Amino acid sequence: MLQVLDPPAVRRWSRLAAETLGRAREEIDALNVFPVPDGDTGTNLHLTMLSAAEALDGLPGDADAATTWRTLAQGALLGARGNSGVIVSQALRGLAEVLRSAEGRGEDLGRGLVRAAELARDAVERPVEGTVLSVLGAVAEAVRGLPGDLAAVVRRAAEESRAALRRTTGQLDVLARNGVVDAGAAGLAIILESLAAVVTDSYTGRPDVPARRDAPHRAHGPAGSAGPAPGPAYEVMYLLQAGAAEVDALRGELDALGDSLVVVGGEELWNVHVHVDDAGAAIEAGMRAGRPYRIKVEYLVGSDRTHRAAGGRGVVAVAAGAALGAVFERSGAVVVRRDPGASPPLAAVLAAIREAGAEVVVLPNDSGTREVAAAAAEIAREEGLVVSVLPTRASVQGLSALAVHDPLRRFDDDVVAMTEAAAHTRHGHVWVADRTVMTSAGLVGPGEVLGVIDGDAATTGTDLAETALELVGRMVSASSELVTLLEGADAPDGLAQAVQDHLARVRPDIEVVRYEGGQGGYPLLVGVE
Repeated sequence: MLQVLDPPAVRRWSRLAAETLGRAREEIDALNVFPVPDGDTGTNLHLTMLSAAEALDGLPGDADAATTWRTLAQGALLGARGNSGVIVSQALRGLAEVLRSAEGRGEDLGRGLVRAAELARDAVERPVEGTVLSVLGAVAEAVRGLPGDLAAVVRRAAEESRAALRRTTGQLDVLARNGVVDAGAAGLAIILESLAAVVTDSYTGRPDVPARRDAPHRAHGPAGSAGPAPGPAYEVMYLLQAGAAEVDALRGELDALGDSLVVVGGEELWNVHVHVDDAGAAIEAGMRAGRPYRIKVEYLVGSDRTHRAAGGRGVVAVAAGAALGAVFERSGAVVVRRDPGASPPLAAVLAAIREAGAEVVVLPNDSGTREVAAAAAEIAREEGLVVSVLPTRASVQGLSALAVHDPLRRFDDDVVAMTEAAAHTRHGHVWVADRTVMTSAGLVGPGEVLGVIDGDAATTGTDLAETALELVGRMVSASSELVTLLEGADAPDGLAQAVQDHLARVRPDIEVVRYEGGQGGYPLLVGVE
């Protein structure tokens, strides 16, 4: 029997909890009627704890308590799934806050459980009784200031979690109607019982999941229930890099959009969960707050909001400016226009994907647009569409990809061919500086010209045409076959023609294609294949 909850014990507990939740997964899923009857709470909790356990597996064997608890909390945060998984990850963070700098005795664990309940409740915008929050609160009160050794505290916590779990049926109408306990709370009870088993060496190997009782009103679905009235259509989750002030503002935005809002984390890394009708608006709110990633959008059970494309294969291309958009349109793409220096609205990209077909390739053509394109693609996939976002960072790469697009090929083969074409296209541009900037090619002052290749400063000069020729000379190689020139809206007359004439003299073997791109900011965009 353990006297302190040391790092090896924390590892054993996280692994045992993950394994036990895995065995109980289907039974917990069957209890799931709140907040929506989507039958995945057991699966989400299993994956959340598995992420925490696997994070600990990556530590050296002699990792100290601070590192162990920090890694446990971080692993759960990064891997949290669903409403209950996000809340449990925040509870683990509360434990970690206390125990990472404590000895791990009974009184320390008691303080940690109190902090876990506080943080978890604070993370939920509109707490509901009869849920995992109620059980956490009951456990915290049961162990608050409890004297005794570690075993006594963990036994009391496990016993109270089971008693509080039984009470959830009477605390929430939808649970009472279906004769079930709360699914998330059932998972929490298993996590705490796993902790007690590690401390007291009493694990039986058979998780005890409360059976569903007879209920007066029963239909079909998880736990035999119709569940609550239909609610929002989508569950949206993402990790977010943002400051605390920005996250506070985000909470207000998301709360106005939907329900089941949970935001957990800290130190500029957050896990966001919300149920909404407008998934795009929830993701765009995250983009205003910071940088969302690992975006996940799922239909909620009972939603009647379904979008299906008529069929066929299509390509969506994002373009800065009308003339450049027309170039992509002539090549067969559905075009989303954006302002120079800005990303397009997520709703516009999503609408274009739906218009393009049942199998769609998206060409963001700008590093800053890729996140928006990825978010729109995730929503479209949940609607049954097949979508692939190519990593095109420049318009010339998008044109190269579109040039090899073949709708008669297998979709996967077409994506591979388009990706390879984009990857084999070097991209460059010339820019007339409107301010003094320090670059890897030297200091560039107002009115001077900077040539950029593949995102890196390559050459500078005072004459636009001469710098453009220098840029293209550095981009082409002995194996180059095609040069694409896109002339900007502010380019002087004859700039692209001068580059084409120069290449005709020095590299007559290279084919040159010239378009009126009409882009702002860059007099000339160059692609070399």
